[in-house]
Amino acid sequence: MGVSSSSLQSPSRFLLQQDPNTESRLSLLNLNIYVPRDERFNMVKFSDFLAYAFKSLFQVLVPEIAALGDKTINEFDSFQDILDLYEGGIKLPNKDTLKKIKDCLPWEMIKELVRNDGERLMKFPMPAVINDNRSAWRTDEEFARETLAGVNPVVISRLEEFPPASKLDPSVYGNQNSTITKEHIEMNMNGLTAEEALKGNKLFILDHHDALMPYIRRINSTSTKTYATRTLFLLQDDGMLKPLAIELSLPHPQGDSHGAVSKVFTPAVDGIEGSIWQLAKAYAAVNDSGYHQLISHWLKTHAVIEPFIIASNRQLSVVHPIYKLLHPHFRDTMNINALARQILINAGGVLELTVFPGKYAMEMSAFVYKNWVFTDQALPVDLIKRGMVVQDSSCPFGLKLLIEDYPYAVDGLEIWSAIETWVTEYCSFYYPSDEVLKEDTEIQSWWTEIRNEGHGDLKHELWWPEMKTRAELIQACTIIIWIASALHAAVNFGQYPYAGYLPNRPTVSRRFMPEPGTDEYAELEKDPDLAFLKTITPQFQTLLGVSLIEILSRHTTDEIYLGQRDTPEWTSDNEPLAAFKRFGKKLVEIEKRVTERNNDGRLKNRIGAVKVPYTLLFPNTSDYSKEGGLTGKGIPNSISI
Repeated sequence: MGVSSSSLQSPSRFLLQQDPNTESRLSLLNLNIYVPRDERFNMVKFSDFLAYAFKSLFQVLVPEIAALGDKTINEFDSFQDILDLYEGGIKLPNKDTLKKIKDCLPWEMIKELVRNDGERLMKFPMPAVINDNRSAWRTDEEFARETLAGVNPVVISRLEEFPPASKLDPSVYGNQNSTITKEHIEMNMNGLTAEEALKGNKLFILDHHDALMPYIRRINSTSTKTYATRTLFLLQDDGMLKPLAIELSLPHPQGDSHGAVSKVFTPAVDGIEGSIWQLAKAYAAVNDSGYHQLISHWLKTHAVIEPFIIASNRQLSVVHPIYKLLHPHFRDTMNINALARQILINAGGVLELTVFPGKYAMEMSAFVYKNWVFTDQALPVDLIKRGMVVQDSSCPFGLKLLIEDYPYAVDGLEIWSAIETWVTEYCSFYYPSDEVLKEDTEIQSWWTEIRNEGHGDLKHELWWPEMKTRAELIQACTIIIWIASALHAAVNFGQYPYAGYLPNRPTVSRRFMPEPGTDEYAELEKDPDLAFLKTITPQFQTLLGVSLIEILSRHTTDEIYLGQRDTPEWTSDNEPLAAFKRFGKKLVEIEKRVTERNNDGRLKNRIGAVKVPYTLLFPNTSDYSKEGGLTGKGIPNSISI
């Protein structure tokens, strides 16, 4: 990222003596990471964070946890073993291991780990995806629904050509176009042909091919064994998506320039074919989980917003109207990002241990950043570019959804419009003309730093607004607030509800699809559940990953939500105060409509077979929002966790 290193430089006591330009790594238990004083967590937030961080730190510090399986080291022997994490927890280790734990950790931390029953540790809350039904997550219906209403609903796109084509450079990567044929899919298309479905805007794709293929060879040189994937869906008359095919692709063994080696798998329920299909869905879910954490979540919210925070603090005075507008949306982000760099995204950190790209995770994220476009982060623009909407002046917001029951887009467009209206009214009060904006030296310096230093790697891109008109200021501020609030909420707070049960969202695959005649294939025939568990995330990484996302999915008790301010004296200007009050009322109205949609049985994507209502873009303006915890709802003002 193009964040200026000087803005994040630690005090000299943290610098390596051998190289004063390089920071030393703090010990894992030392969370007193330097950030500017006015960017640090307050005591309530820091206490909440520490309380729920104990488990994650415990797992990193004590690798003996990997040996707690009752039969096989670092393996779950059955799905019941996984359910025991929520229904009973894991038995305390033997006395020798417990002594090692006591030697490593403060007794206060051990008491937190043991929790309340005194005999078992790491009993996790029941994830919503299995709370009502223990097996509904395995259905094709739920697999498809989560692309629209799960934790990563920002990738699916409309298929505009068949078969799907690659945008990778053929001179480097050879032929990377899809090998999915009409014969693969038309048997499951309810009588439609591929041409008819394409023309009728009924084919959609979850495409994790081009972003991952350049890294697959290196990733698979480690213990990970995975594929680049494409997953095709059919939009049915009931508004739900139906999986049609999953393509698993590997680099050609003779070199990248020879293209991809691909296999296509189609839905099946029974026998070995059904077991293979479940594995194919798991490989696709692994790709989606990794892309979600590294790109949708870390890169496109946490990382890209930080340069705006730094530039705002450097270039805008605290009484500047745009500083007052944006400051609530920057709360705690610098501190949480600093912690992430210390224990999550650092070399050998939690993400490298738990997500399939491993040591290539940050490199892959940086590779995708090269194609990041600030103006494309506007929700309407994003939906248009993914082909999920078409412009239509007769429809709300001037957009016609091609999947009418697309919860993220339906709720998101209402939130986007409310933010845009609020920002327009606010900016119009302080900038009655374009000339006033052009003459505002603070704003011009702010925008220059964001473009040339904050996002300096992309400073020559022509898509940057020039910041010469009020419309450009409104556009920029709306996008910044959207990223920091609603977009982050949509890709963060559903993590534990959906991925807290790792079989639903595995983060690693350790074996390739078994071939007929091999021992792995025989095992799949004999015990498909065991073969599935041996393929996806192992026990230690599951415990570590679930611990992490439990922390990340929690709202703190001091959370401040969209439409709220931490102090009523943030401005003395009556018109902005009145506009902000209207904004709050509009969010309350949106809450009511979200609830009504979730209760509408005709909208099948809102709840699904797992009975999890879509509330990730529920503003949560009521007083009970102060409770915090794993609520699965609420849009905080900022990226605060």
